[in-house]
Amino acid sequence: MPTATAQPSSDAGLNLILFTIPQFFLLQLGTASILLLLMAEKSTVGTLQVLGEASEELFRGDRLPILNFPDNKELNPN
Repeated sequence: MPTATAQPSSDAGLNLILFTIPQFFLLQLGTASILLLLMAEKSTVGTLQVLGEASEELFRGDRLPILNFPDNKELNPN
C-alpha cells in the first residue's frame, strides 16, 4: 500500500503513440477553456438583454407613425 508521501510517477499524463502530454498542460487547457466559456456566456447574456429591450421598445409603439383613420361620417353617409 503506497503512503501519502509517495512521489508521483514521472509518466503521469496522456500517453499517445509518439509523445506524452503532461497533466499540468491538460489542466491549463481545461482552465482556459472554462474561463473563455464564462466570458462568452456573459457577453451572450448582455447581447440578448439588449436585443430584448430593443424589441420591447419597438412593440411599445413609441416610434410607430400615427395612422389617420377615417371618420364614421365618411364610411356611412346616411
